[in-house]
Amino acid sequence: MLEKNFNPQDAEPRLYQAWEDAGAFQPKDDSNAETFSIVIPPPNVTGRLHIGHALNNTLQDVLVRYNRMLGKAVLWQPGT
Repeated sequence: MLEKNFNPQDAEPRLYQAWEDAGAFQPKDDSNAETFSIVIPPPNVTGRLHIGHALNNTLQDVLVRYNRMLGKAVLWQPGT
């Protein structure tokens, strides 16, 4: 039976460990693969968050996922 309220602290450590064990955070080690990289711009929120902020992150996510599906070695790098 499911609990009435979801407690993320119960699930997160187990899921995070499973992702680490599966190598989910490791880049593909294929020197022959074509590469794709994108830099996450630093935050510059000067007021209220708006749809433009969400759109920027969504477009980056779409590009990264699409290029991964093409088999490219993808790096989504936070940067300044």
